[in-house]
Amino acid sequence: MTEVVVQAGVAGTRRGSPREVARAGGLHPLGVFILLAGAFLPIADFFIVNVALPSIGRSLRATPGALELVVAAYGLAYAALLVLGGRLGDRMGRHRLFQIGAAGFVLASAACGLAPNTWVLVAARLVQGATAAALVPQVLATFHAVLEGERKTRALALYGATSGIAAVVGQLAGGLLVTADIAGSSWRPIFLINVPLGVAVYYIAGHVVPATRSPHPSHVDLPGTLLFGGTLVALLLPLSLGHTLGWPTWTWALLGLAVVLGALTVRVERRSERAGLTPLLPPSVLRLPSMARGLAMVLPFSVGFGSFMFVFALTVQNGLHADALVGGLSILPMAAMFLLGSLVSAKIINRYGRAAIAAGAATQALGLALIATVMVETWPHVALVALAGPLALIGAGQSLLFAGLFRVVITDVPAHHAGIGGGVLITLQQSGLALGVATLGTIYLALEPHSIPTAFATTVGIQFLIALLLTVGARFLPRFTSGTRSNEPVVFDA
Repeated sequence: MTEVVVQAGVAGTRRGSPREVARAGGLHPLGVFILLAGAFLPIADFFIVNVALPSIGRSLRATPGALELVVAAYGLAYAALLVLGGRLGDRMGRHRLFQIGAAGFVLASAACGLAPNTWVLVAARLVQGATAAALVPQVLATFHAVLEGERKTRALALYGATSGIAAVVGQLAGGLLVTADIAGSSWRPIFLINVPLGVAVYYIAGHVVPATRSPHPSHVDLPGTLLFGGTLVALLLPLSLGHTLGWPTWTWALLGLAVVLGALTVRVERRSERAGLTPLLPPSVLRLPSMARGLAMVLPFSVGFGSFMFVFALTVQNGLHADALVGGLSILPMAAMFLLGSLVSAKIINRYGRAAIAAGAATQALGLALIATVMVETWPHVALVALAGPLALIGAGQSLLFAGLFRVVITDVPAHHAGIGGGVLITLQQSGLALGVATLGTIYLALEPHSIPTAFATTVGIQFLIALLLTVGARFLPRFTSGTRSNEPVVFDA
């Protein structure tokens, strides 16, 4: 396939066969579907693992801290390399990076499914996250470069809905596959299922996705990427394993190293920008009012979301002794409301602005308070159906928060920096998910041996306080409505 450099909208035709359209530099509807399928697999992988954690723990005799790393390692690698993956796609070719990411994701998934012990699984999860970071940015970048008008708007909306669909399917598929225990394989099919699906995406994408690259690729900030990734590793590793190991000296040394690496990251990024380059985390963009205030809310929101999925899965299966299928079904009201909310949240946000964000945070807080109350007051005879209402409130509130905070973060970002702003947002979001598992997950695991309902109520109580802070914090966000300029969703070819 001949690689072409295209400007937004000049090659969006869908006349002819999918292969002919791709060769002409356009994107057929089948190509849109395959790109969305490529983004679907890494998103679903986060949710599918949560349901399988108890089975993984029993099968591999994994410590609680190691289970935290199974979740956090994926988010860590994804967060650290996401922007780098987007910029490499701009420079080397998005089609090429998409296929490299898809092939790597398939191989890493196979390694996860065949892992003989916990540490091989954690290492494979790191590779999974890294390959996802190469794959996912190419989807939106290709939409941005090739499509125009209504087709572009529809493709971007479908991408947003893919997150909600992946959450629902991931939870259900995880429960089904673990419960089926195919040939006595227990949890392993949750990873191995990615192999045939990923191979299909790789093969079809080779024929129906156009080969494009950016005419003006951004600087690849390797020093910033390495320092930022090192900071995340030095922070999350001791937070995940410290409690289980009794906080040995090396855990405190790593936490101190995280502070040093974080300071070096800031210094290197400032120097890079002063030199006229485009750093991984541009200080000038981070100082924009909407970016600074929005990201200050995105981080705690992501911490709460990541920890809730981890804690809820363990509570339902280890505490209430439900099987993996019931565990997957139990979270369905939350995932379904998040999906439905994502389809209507844009209109609500456009009309009510930051008031909708406050309403979403308050709705989430109400759901968290109700689910903690039900757990504590009816334990150990908790009816999962009684959790459906609170979970639906949590999912609905989260959908408004996510859409609203995304809108806030990019409000002041110049159009030519839209990809950078979006990349920073998703990087911080993924970092928050991993940090939530490492921090609030550790608190839960420390309290779990004494009282599971107390452990659940404590961690959910912290998330409730976060939601209240977000409700109040929404008042300090920039005002915006449908009349405010809004950049397009995240693209990685700035």
